[in-house]
Amino acid sequence: MPRFTLPLLLALAGLIQFGQGAYIHAKALLAQVLLERAFNTTIASGQQTKPWSWADTWPVARIEVKRLHARAIVLSGSSGQALAFGPGHVELTPNAGERGVAVYSAHRDTHFAFLKNVAVGDEIDITRGDGRTFRYRADATSVARFDDSGIDPLASGHELVLSTCWPFDALTPGPDRYLLHATMIEPGS
Repeated sequence: MPRFTLPLLLALAGLIQFGQGAYIHAKALLAQVLLERAFNTTIASGQQTKPWSWADTWPVARIEVKRLHARAIVLSGSSGQALAFGPGHVELTPNAGERGVAVYSAHRDTHFAFLKNVAVGDEIDITRGDGRTFRYRADATSVARFDDSGIDPLASGHELVLSTCWPFDALTPGPDRYLLHATMIEPGS
């Protein structure tokens, strides 16, 4: 019996780890379905709509990169709780379409996994909760420490930064962030 104990325990540990990873991805996918519904209601009604009754945040925008068939609903705020369900609009940065640098942040292994495939020149559409859509063009990428990004949210242009952890294939969190920089090319419609 002891001969089978270690392999059995290792197999059980592996199943638990797999289950936790699957749970994170399933939660992220389900949340986006509920967030999409709440976002559409927000646009239709003009009232901020929470995705579920106990939510402490609400959807404020939709990010789309059509070339990649990628899209995600953005939540108000970038707390760890918000980022568990979707990208977050970083506090104290302007909304898309406003003067300055709008910053959205998300996890590299769920909602912003597509960032590794965005190329300079790709178009990124941001639809706000008021229904207006602004188009940006990816200009550059950079990697910076989380506490030294160099982003000035009060810059004079109309810019966008999408931020996620770096490197994309890391197994543990680190201090570096991947930043996708974009400039508005089409004002809201």
